[in-house]
Amino acid sequence: MKITVFTSNQPRHLSLIKDLANICDEVFAIIEVNTIFPGKNADFFKKSEIMQKYFSYVINSEKKIFGDISILPSNVRPLIVKSGDLNDIHISILGPALNSDEYIVFGSSYIKGDLIDFLVSKNAYNIHMGVSPYYRGSSCNFWAAYDRNLTMVGATIHLLTKGLDSGPILFHTLPKKTDNAFDLGMKAVKSAHIGLVQNIGSGKIKDFRPIIQDKTLEIRYTKNADFDDDVALEYLNNLPTKEEIYNSYSNLDMSKYLNLFVC
Repeated sequence: MKITVFTSNQPRHLSLIKDLANICDEVFAIIEVNTIFPGKNADFFKKSEIMQKYFSYVINSEKKIFGDISILPSNVRPLIVKSGDLNDIHISILGPALNSDEYIVFGSSYIKGDLIDFLVSKNAYNIHMGVSPYYRGSSCNFWAAYDRNLTMVGATIHLLTKGLDSGPILFHTLPKKTDNAFDLGMKAVKSAHIGLVQNIGSGKIKDFRPIIQDKTLEIRYTKNADFDDDVALEYLNNLPTKEEIYNSYSNLDMSKYLNLFVC
């Protein structure tokens, strides 16, 4: 089996590539590069003392759950591009990466043009870090924690469409409860990886019936610009407690999820 994944270069993205390499013969990894020190270096998020403090917690949790950046396995064929350049690359450059059995999008920039048409035609899977249709857009798990909807810190595996995070849902994933919100967010990413890799490896993913998202259930649709210094500082000064996390999990409403996978 061959798998193509469109992703980024943080430890969590590289971890997915390595997990996929364990279940297939060859992985084509189109990796869009951002700074690995958000908040400290200006990139997708701006540079500021508050952002640096916020992302220090994110980075520590990411290293705890996924380790550091590392060399990829020998059966991975990477193509490295600057984030935002993907849509300017002619689709022919991707060559053999467009002859795979499965296609996955996780943490890439917004894909447009011939490439999105191709991926939609191939029933590509998208990992949306957030529980759709409730939280859509950017930094969804942050906003779920900010809203104290802690059982909405999870992921949605859905079919890719031209709309942002709007494709038919296959299944949701949640992490097991943990002691702090930053670890909860990273474990949500890990649960998405494990759920997707296991379901692809077993072939079970083909048994899921895609369910159209009910947009009337949306709680928040957020953009990157919504996450600023003021919001980050407010959150840092009022982090969810262990007790809040555990109490929220004791009242889990299973009707909100589809084919829920918890890990």
